[in-house]
Amino acid sequence: MAISQTMCSSFKQQILLAEHDLDTDVIKIALYTSAATLSAATTAYTTSGEVVGVGYVAGGETLTGAVVSLDGIAAIVDFNDVSWAASTITARGALIYNSSKSNKAIAVLDFGADKTTTAATFTINFPAAAAGSAVIQIS
Repeated sequence: MAISQTMCSSFKQQILLAEHDLDTDVIKIALYTSAATLSAATTAYTTSGEVVGVGYVAGGETLTGAVVSLDGIAAIVDFNDVSWAASTITARGALIYNSSKSNKAIAVLDFGADKTTTAATFTINFPAAAAGSAVIQIS
């Protein structure tokens, strides 16, 4: 199994078809174990390989604070950091998806290695909202 960090191919097409509104739709992030297969070919949220553990609920968390902007010629999206308090989980990656639009996949995050918490807060810190570092960007 493998997790490959990428923007999902289906999302790129759906953006051109105006199927997503990232600052008003409900955008979620789900955590996955190394047993998951997530790549550019991922089209929707799935429970296959999703994290199971204390403090984690299937489907993940809703991302808040979405800001869509331009940085030079790059269109970028930024979200508030997200966390799972008092969790005991192991995650290798995550899927950002649009729960307002039939759970359509947006982007895959690869943590590079398993990340584990034991009765602690698991946090995803989103990088700076800038071209070259934003998790979701089109340039």
